[in-house]
Amino acid sequence: VPRDLADGFVNNKRESYKFKFQKIFDQEAKQDAVFESIAKPVAECALAGYNGTIFAYGQTGSGKTFTITGGAERYSDRGIIPRTLSYIFQHLEKDSSKVYTTHVSYLEIYNECGYDLLDPRHEASKLEDLPKVTIMEDPDQNIHLKNLSLQQATNEEEALNLLFLGDTNRMIAETPMNQASTRSHCIFTIHISSKEPGSATVRRSKLHLVDLAGSERVAKTGVGGQLLTEAKYINLSLHYLEQVIIALAEKHRSHIPYRNSMMTSVLRDSLGGNCMTTMIATLSLEKRNIDESISTCRFAQRVALIKNEAVLNEEIDPRLMIIQLKKVIHELKDELAMVTREQRREELTPEELLQLDELIKRFLDDPDPESTLDVGADMRKVKHSFNYLKVYVERNLAGLRNVWRTDMDLRNSCKIRNKTLTELKGMLKGYQVEGVIERTGSYRNWSAEVICM
Repeated sequence: VPRDLADGFVNNKRESYKFKFQKIFDQEAKQDAVFESIAKPVAECALAGYNGTIFAYGQTGSGKTFTITGGAERYSDRGIIPRTLSYIFQHLEKDSSKVYTTHVSYLEIYNECGYDLLDPRHEASKLEDLPKVTIMEDPDQNIHLKNLSLQQATNEEEALNLLFLGDTNRMIAETPMNQASTRSHCIFTIHISSKEPGSATVRRSKLHLVDLAGSERVAKTGVGGQLLTEAKYINLSLHYLEQVIIALAEKHRSHIPYRNSMMTSVLRDSLGGNCMTTMIATLSLEKRNIDESISTCRFAQRVALIKNEAVLNEEIDPRLMIIQLKKVIHELKDELAMVTREQRREELTPEELLQLDELIKRFLDDPDPESTLDVGADMRKVKHSFNYLKVYVERNLAGLRNVWRTDMDLRNSCKIRNKTLTELKGMLKGYQVEGVIERTGSYRNWSAEVICM
């Protein structure tokens, strides 16, 4: 940075700065390239069950909101949030191996107060009349946000409508640095839960997409009144964010000042915990903004020193766990009743009887000789199984008896017929020997009929 008093800053020491980044996009970079390189890997991790965060940091007018949300003029100007929603829901439609549930929340932090951007009362009420989002902390130091709604989105269209609704409610003002400057920090969060059919294990993940307000010196903006108050709160919250980043970068630091501001409290997991975090540093190319650009790069270098350890977020669904525990208790009661020979007085329900009959029927229809019938330790089920088998055997035996009787009748009929035939043949032979046939021609016809039989 050469010495130049005309631009309003003096630097007598350094003439060059060097910073290291994982990726650099120039002013010609397209939104799809930014998404593929930055947001897509984090979205894939969120789908796999890991928490993720992407946040943009930089001075007013450097392109944070354009990068995160996008422009409204062309479809190709869509930012990270709408492209991430498209990618996630396309993946959910293709993956039929799991049952997915998605919810969306949109938090605005304005003058260090939280507001729900998806609150339907936004349009008809003043900002100060709306319920403020407050931070609650449980014994495990998990953060919960009161008065922040969680809206379910079953498809991409519903999610985008929620995004557009929140964007229309954001605090935007014209400043000397930017015609449409966002005067608040906004956190768009996608909550994803997935479960395999029949499994009690649920994976829950959340993806924070954060658009921070502009960071610049108040003197340079030349604002006053309400805009000055907003700028002070913005810079104060960013200052606390920087303090947290510095503390996290120090290995032996015992205390991290998360509670200093609402934003650092909400992003506690994202900054130094169970999360995969990506930071986008936006810079202005104008020469008069060099000092702000250097400040942003320095902040980014401190963020790069933080090491997060993201873990898979799996838990047991409480409802399914209750069902499984009830089943175990029922089986244990059956085993105890069998050991103690205690008679169960209550009768089996129709549903239990139907399930038991289906189980026995499958066992009887199974051609495998080594198949077994397991009805548990419930003597009521054992007795019902024996009764079912008794009726089954009796029904089959009755059918066999009818078949046997029919067969015996046929056999007896054949025996009688054969006996009659033999006798007639013998009689005919006797008549032939005595010469009866020769004397009476009528016998000749009769014998022919007998032989034909």
